[in-house]
Formats: sequence, C-alpha cells, structure tokens
Amino acid sequence: MTETSARHVAIIGAGAVGVISAIEALRDGRRVTLIDPGEPGGTQAASYGNAGWLSSHSVIPPAEPGVWKKVPKYLMDPLGPLAIRWSYLPKALPWLIRYLLSGWTEAKVEATARALRPLLKDAPALHKTLAEEAGVPDLIERNGVLHIFPSRAPFDADLGWRIRKRIGIEWLELSADEMRQREPDLHPRYTFGVLVEEAGRCRNPGNYVAALAGLALSRGAQRVAAKATALKLQNGRLVSVVTDRGEIACDAAVVAAGARSKALAASVGDNLPLETERGYHVVVEDPGTGPRTSMMASDAKMVVNWTDQGLRAAGTVEIAGLDAPPNWKRADILRDNLFGIFPKLAKDIPASRIKIWFGHRPSMPDGRPCIGYARASKDIVYAFGHGHVGLVGSARTGRLVAQLLGHREPEIPLGPFSPDRFL
Repeated sequence: MTETSARHVAIIGAGAVGVISAIEALRDGRRVTLIDPGEPGGTQAASYGNAGWLSSHSVIPPAEPGVWKKVPKYLMDPLGPLAIRWSYLPKALPWLIRYLLSGWTEAKVEATARALRPLLKDAPALHKTLAEEAGVPDLIERNGVLHIFPSRAPFDADLGWRIRKRIGIEWLELSADEMRQREPDLHPRYTFGVLVEEAGRCRNPGNYVAALAGLALSRGAQRVAAKATALKLQNGRLVSVVTDRGEIACDAAVVAAGARSKALAASVGDNLPLETERGYHVVVEDPGTGPRTSMMASDAKMVVNWTDQGLRAAGTVEIAGLDAPPNWKRADILRDNLFGIFPKLAKDIPASRIKIWFGHRPSMPDGRPCIGYARASKDIVYAFGHGHVGLVGSARTGRLVAQLLGHREPEIPLGPFSPDRFL
C-alpha cells in the first residue's frame, strides 16, 4: 500500500455523494471516517426526500434564456413552482444574478448540458451495481421515466428537449392513445408523452443511502455523529476537521455536506456561491391508483414516483435560506396537483396516510456541482452543489472523488465543475 492510498480521509456528509465517496475511497485502500450529525438516509437529509428519479437526461440547468422576465412573478407568488421570499431577497440577490446570467443564452445552457451529460450518463447502471453490493438490488429499477404534456406544443417549444437531442439523448414519443394504453389512470388532458428509456428510479432513497452507508461501515469506515464546522490547515496541508465534538485528525477531506458545505469551504478561503433550493414532497400511502412509470408532469413541474412508502410527488423550488420555517402550503399544492393528474385518487384519503417533507437542495447558480480541489490544498476535495441531480449524479461523483484523492486522471473532464470558476 502506498503512502497516498493509506491516507486517512474524513468525508463530511453522509448523503448519497458522501457515502458513495466513502465506498470508492475504501476500494483504494484508504482509511475513511464519515462525519455527519444525522443518520445516513434519515429524514433530515436531502438524499431522503428527493423525488427518487435516476434521470440521466436531467442535463438542463434551472435557468434558461428569458427566465429573468419571470422574477417579478416569483416574488409575488409564494406558492409558484419557483418562489423567492421577499425577506431573503437581499441575501439571495448575488446568487440570483449569477443564476440568471448562467442561462442567459442558449449556448450557455447547452454548454452546461454537455458538461452534465458525462456526469449523469449510465447512472442507473452505476447505481444498480452499488445497490447489489449493498444487498438492496430491488431498490434500483431501470425502467425509464415518462414526461407528460397537455399537448405536443409545449414539448416543441421547450429549449431543453432540443438541446437534449443535439447532445445525443434519445427518447420515444407517445401519442394520446399510446399514453392511455401505458397509463390508463392518467387524466385525459395529457395527450403527448416522452419516454426516456435509459433513465431509472430509486424505490426508497432513504433506505438506499442507509444501505450504502452500511456497506461502507462493513468495509471498515468509521462514523462520527458530529457537525463539522471548519477545516484546519498547517503549512498548506490539512491536519484536521473541526467539529462540535472536537477535532478529527486526518490528512485528506471531502466536503460533501450538501447545503451546509458553504461555511466549510469558506473556512479555507473559498467563498463559493452555494445556495439552498428548498424542496418539498408529499407521499400518499396506499393510494389505490397512480402511474405505472415514474413521470414528470410538465404543467405542474412535478415528479410523480412510486416509492416503497407510497406515491411520492416532489418538485418546486423555494429560495428562502437554511433557517426560515417551511411553508407547508407548498406541500399542499403538490398534493392537489397529484389529485389533478390522477382523477381516480380518492379525495377523502385520511390525513394519516398523507406524509409531507421539507429539505434543502444544495445548488450552484449555474446548475453544475463543484467537484475539484480547494485552492488552499489538494488535500481537500469538494463534492457538493448538485442541485436537482444529487442522487442521479452521486454514483459517478463518488468515483471522481476517489480519483481526485488519489491524484489520478478523472474519468470525465472536470473543468466545467471546477470550484475555480467562481473564484
């Protein structure tokens, strides 16, 4: 074993990116300590609450040309698909400006799509392999995802689908009759569909992340239930991670703490524009109806996915920071949209069978995560800011983290994800 491979790596964050990074670092023979105050896969984690899609075609950043025209509406409508709380606007403004500029032209959107494609491509297969290793192969399914539209017109007008075609993503287009055969319980207002067969889904994201953490621990990783607050350097080398339970000595670290990564990067001089896109989900237990295929409703901007807990509806974005209380009316809208998409869904389902959740997506303004070294030291690897592609992008990100820790050539180009693009 070389000195490099024997390094003790502290991985801050036990979400999907963190636990897969731990597994991949262990493959290289490193000592690994996972640092997170919460249980892996617990309800506090974005990895628990995400939609469960493994959408390898989700390469389009949130901001597209002309979105700036909608900002007044976002400010006025606290329940819209993207809402910005007035009280948080001054703090969010620098991020929002970068967000708008990142999608100002079609060329910029396409550049991000081309960067994200290698990160997400083959994700369902990578996750299936990991799930098999962790003893939970049934949690990953590779059976495609369906985008549904009220007509073909909004699909034809969507820049994102034109760019997807240019970068080689393929799909099947479904007529109203074909949609009805596939999805008999779907509201008849949906008359056009796009099936992306390469994509997949996770049946239980929380249990999946917990199983991956268990795999890492079974292979020798240690876990410390603590909140990391800073990284400590001496003469350009990492010496420890500072936590609320004391310092943890190490000679390499991975920052994969999701929306709470910003302060850790700042502790070593990297002021990166990480923001939280607050998200909500609703799960209806034993709904009695729903989709046969996981789907995205274009008009509701909402993903509908079967999970082991029930039918999950997830989506929308709220910009309001880490500390503001949730606006549960946003979850109510997801529930109401679910009833609108599936008319056979009983309107009198008891409240005890409807579960709601709120959490934080870690998002960079340009829709690309930060994957790369800290400026102050190559002992520190950043792997955060995945926004809407955290679960799907986590499998390859973990592999890239291990390659960076070993100072090896990354398997995909990392220039578009370099933290330096903001510094």
